[in-house]
Amino acid sequence: MNKQTDIEKPWTGRFTEPTDAFVEAFTASVQFDQRMFRQDIAGSIAHAKMLAHVGVITGQERDAIIKGLEEIRAEIERGEFPWSIALEDLHMNIEARLTERIGVTGKKLHTGRSRNDQVATDIRLYLRDEIDAICTGLRRLQRGLLTVAEREAATIMPGFTHLQTAQPVTFGHHMMSWFEMLERDYQRLRDCRRRVNVMPLGAAALAGTGYPIDREFTARELGFDGIAENSLDAVSDRDFAIEFTAAAALLMTHLSRCSEELVLWSSSQFDFIDLGDSFCTGSSIMPQKKNPDVPELVRGKTGRVNGHLIALLTLMKAQPLAYNKDNQEDKEPLFDTIDTLKGCLKVYADMIPNMRVKRDMLLEAARRGFSTATDLADYLVRKGLPFRDAHEVVGKAVRAGVDSGRDLSEMSLAELRRFSDVITKDVFQVLTLEGAVAARSHIGGTAPDQVKAAIGRAKKRLTG
Repeated sequence: MNKQTDIEKPWTGRFTEPTDAFVEAFTASVQFDQRMFRQDIAGSIAHAKMLAHVGVITGQERDAIIKGLEEIRAEIERGEFPWSIALEDLHMNIEARLTERIGVTGKKLHTGRSRNDQVATDIRLYLRDEIDAICTGLRRLQRGLLTVAEREAATIMPGFTHLQTAQPVTFGHHMMSWFEMLERDYQRLRDCRRRVNVMPLGAAALAGTGYPIDREFTARELGFDGIAENSLDAVSDRDFAIEFTAAAALLMTHLSRCSEELVLWSSSQFDFIDLGDSFCTGSSIMPQKKNPDVPELVRGKTGRVNGHLIALLTLMKAQPLAYNKDNQEDKEPLFDTIDTLKGCLKVYADMIPNMRVKRDMLLEAARRGFSTATDLADYLVRKGLPFRDAHEVVGKAVRAGVDSGRDLSEMSLAELRRFSDVITKDVFQVLTLEGAVAARSHIGGTAPDQVKAAIGRAKKRLTG
């Protein structure tokens, strides 16, 4: 048996019977909350400094506590820490180990705080660090998208609505649409971090503490931007975790949409791209198969994160103030959301810059489906036809093209003039794919020069 299991639980004075063995395991959280050990120790060190600052403990006691906590941190990092389910959670395991190391002084660390405000602080510190890491991963993926967009700024492909050929765009322009989705995700996460970075420590169990604590001192030590104003709310609030998971679910939804396109584009029916072999798998029975497992799995993991969001919303929906044991269930959905998101961002950032774009196939696909029909309609409007009349004229021309198996650009001038006598030989300038793309030369348009300008602005955003 580990030494720590011999130490009494801090609340045993109220009870006459030991905790049932199954209940002890059922209610324990140390199996998953131990990942927050760095944040828990950082919070305890800051708390010890504050207690000494206000005269609740001596400077000598403070130094002993800090030295003991730093030794425990090193012990955990080496994988030598004796975690005990009997001590329930991360906090009591560390406190018991501290007392074992430095004696009765270790018992003074918990003065003026509760596990309620301690865990709320730990989660915020942990999530703050993870948001920073996720934002770094997100920026890495965005840089990968810019690499592809720059390389393919003039590569023509069909743009789709309803998954039907609509108008020609450039592949670079399409990549920049993904970039913009992720930029909104980045901004949401940075904004979420502001509300995460508020310190609940000092709220104690629910009502504050009678000790002369200095919450501003502790907040500065821990790098918090602000202090929770209400002790009841401070210990029971999990809005920040829900908000983060909502932002994560939306980010995963964007990755899922990208995944859907990558799966389609890598199929033999589209054949637009080739994903690197290291991001695909084969079949155990069909030797020709190259399956896009990475985007498929990212698409599937979106449902997992969406489920965590619903779980957290449901967890909080009927809780009275203040803290309830229900809140122990906040960590596993939150932790898994973080792990899932970080993994998906990493694999995408590795995969995207290495995909091969099949320019000839994209161009050939853009030639099918009458993608310049809208350009012909706009041409007729510029010649004086009302748009609805122009729309009807082009519709008839497309119908003829369908019947004859030819694109509009493949028809002769005489054939096109059968539909409207305002058509002249300059029409072929707008019926080419290159002309149609180049004509969209405005901010947000698909013209190659506008794509390059958008890339330039995006690069400034990444470094700003």
